[in-house]
Amino acid sequence: MFTGLIEELGNIKKINPIKGGLNLLIGAKDILDDLSVDDSVAVNGVCLTATKITDSGFWVDAVGETLQKTTIGKFKTNQKVNLERAVSLNTRLGGHMVQGHVNGKAVISRITKLGKNYALDVIIDKQLERYTILEGSISLDGISLTIARLSGTSIGINIIPHTWANTNLAQLKVGDHMNVEVDVIAKYVERLLSFSGRVSEKELTIQKIKDLGF
Repeated sequence: MFTGLIEELGNIKKINPIKGGLNLLIGAKDILDDLSVDDSVAVNGVCLTATKITDSGFWVDAVGETLQKTTIGKFKTNQKVNLERAVSLNTRLGGHMVQGHVNGKAVISRITKLGKNYALDVIIDKQLERYTILEGSISLDGISLTIARLSGTSIGINIIPHTWANTNLAQLKVGDHMNVEVDVIAKYVERLLSFSGRVSEKELTIQKIKDLGF
């Protein structure tokens, strides 16, 4: 599990094709302090396993469904990526619960500078719309963010200068894709209600949840 608070901005140093996927060397410094082989690292929000540690980075493999559902297949050498180690028992949960299991991709529709801050607008997949609410949490490229504007599949996020400067957001432009992970709590609520027989997954809406007394 992760928190969505990015620890370091790494970079893609090498990309090697392997059978059914890619082998990537990711340059890093800060997170290497206690990183070991087989540890989980969120790379732009995707949970990957460190297969080898070097003095200046670590290797990971991405295969199959991971390449299909995420932006990893489009990574380029020298690209900046968000890095976060998995939580430990003494980690402060300052963001929200992020599993590193990407649900889909969003496309950036608008980036607006508002004084020192930024407004980021993205379009998410239609099937993810029902898991979003105003002031709810969402993970974009592994960053824990709060939904400030919501209209159908269009989501608006307000970004403070610190987040903008210390993540990959400053490298992105309109038309770029980002990895999306919706709040897992919303998915659990949907699943539990569907098993209760009171509502099917397809029928579940925010209004339906309110009508049921939640």
